Amino acid sequence: MIYLLISLLVLALFAAAIGIFRIRHYRRKIEKGEIEAMPAIRQPRQDGCCGQHETCEKESLLAAVSKGIEYYDDEELDRFRGTPEDGYTDAEVEEFRDVLYTMQAEEVAGWVRSLQLREIAIPEALRDEIILLVDEVRTKAAAAEHHGKHGNAD
Repeated sequence: MIYLLISLLVLALFAAAIGIFRIRHYRRKIEKGEIEAMPAIRQPRQDGCCGQHETCEKESLLAAVSKGIEYYDDEELDRFRGTPEDGYTDAEVEEFRDVLYTMQAEEVAGWVRSLQLREIAIPEALRDEIILLVDEVRTKAAAAEHHGKHGNAD
């Protein structure tokens, strides 16, 4: 036990020494005019998403988070490029609905982003259904994360 405490103390002193040397190093660079200010320590985003993992992107409906177009066996919908959201016939809305309900619920947000990137407006009649499906996926993900943090004690 004493060896563990001594090891932790040595490790803490070593980390403190490195921190002090780092600060001195950057202060010298500032004095010499090589840099203008100390480098900032990056803080994680407040919304809990670091922006580096697919899980955050996966749940977003915004096309801006995607790097490229991904097709969901829906190439036939490309013919609707430029059609306004209220400009679809009932049969055309059903084509979108068929694609929507043949995919996994987790894929819906990605599909919506894909349509946006392809400049295909989602039929107005499907918006509520899509929002409900994406919200359901988010709720399940949040519940799974909650259980992961708190175990099965809930």
